Amino acid sequence: MLEIRNIVKQYSNHRALDDVSVTVPVGSIFGLLGPNGAGKTSLIRIINQITAPDSGEIFFDGERLHPKHIERIGYLPEERGLYKKMRIGEQMLYLAQLKGLGKSDATQKITYWFEKLGIESWWDKKVEDLSKGMQQKVQFVATVVHEPDLIILDEPFSGFDPVNAQIIQQEILELNKKGATIIYSTHRMESVEELCDHIALINKSRKIVDGAVSDIKKSYQNHTYAVKCTEHISSGFKVQDQDVFQVIDCVRRNDELEIKLQLDKRFTLNDALLQLIHQVNIRSVTEIIPSMHDIFIDKVTNTIATN
Repeated sequence: MLEIRNIVKQYSNHRALDDVSVTVPVGSIFGLLGPNGAGKTSLIRIINQITAPDSGEIFFDGERLHPKHIERIGYLPEERGLYKKMRIGEQMLYLAQLKGLGKSDATQKITYWFEKLGIESWWDKKVEDLSKGMQQKVQFVATVVHEPDLIILDEPFSGFDPVNAQIIQQEILELNKKGATIIYSTHRMESVEELCDHIALINKSRKIVDGAVSDIKKSYQNHTYAVKCTEHISSGFKVQDQDVFQVIDCVRRNDELEIKLQLDKRFTLNDALLQLIHQVNIRSVTEIIPSMHDIFIDKVTNTIATN
């Protein structure tokens, strides 16, 4: 859906983006990740043609990015972009028509979304009368009402309580199922693994990792397992390294042990279990795979340490 090639953006003496290339697959939920100030918003503004890159190019659905593509993009900015004194229904109609909808079609679609989100009574309210979370709901409707092919969400859950965050998350997943490609920009990792199938991590203006979430997590596997078990009454478990694994941690809770171990790469999990069964009764074995939060911290910290 989107191919970003070698984008550079300089602001005075600050380089916001430094040779950034990213490919967003059609139909994906693509996480654009990075700490505050990494360059995510600068890239989003270029995609939305709010600003232009100093060099590099972007292709949208196989064509060089062009002003005509704006009608096929929905953008939810982190900061609310609504007119505070304007009535909400009137404002939604205005914004929908800017995206190419006729008044009748826009009214129908806005009514559908207002009913779906339980905000029918807000039509004649003013934005300034709403809480931050309520404003975010209205902004979400403005983003998706014209049924865009590409939806860009910059910190979409900002201001939402957990219930409304869950409602919007379900709507995002539903839009994706219907064919929309979604770019989800965030520095919060809690929902990335629930939502995203591909990610790019930007730090200090540079892309430092990208790809399918499953592939990235797999590359961080380090043969570490959590084994829950009980000790044999006769022998007990001795917390020491065995022939085929290293004991990283061992926690006793009442009559149960949880042993965290790391395999020697020359051996298999079966080899480790064969050694353990002489000392413990095994109840469960779980591979410990780093979360996206752990990977995010590792990559960003390493990048900072080496720059």
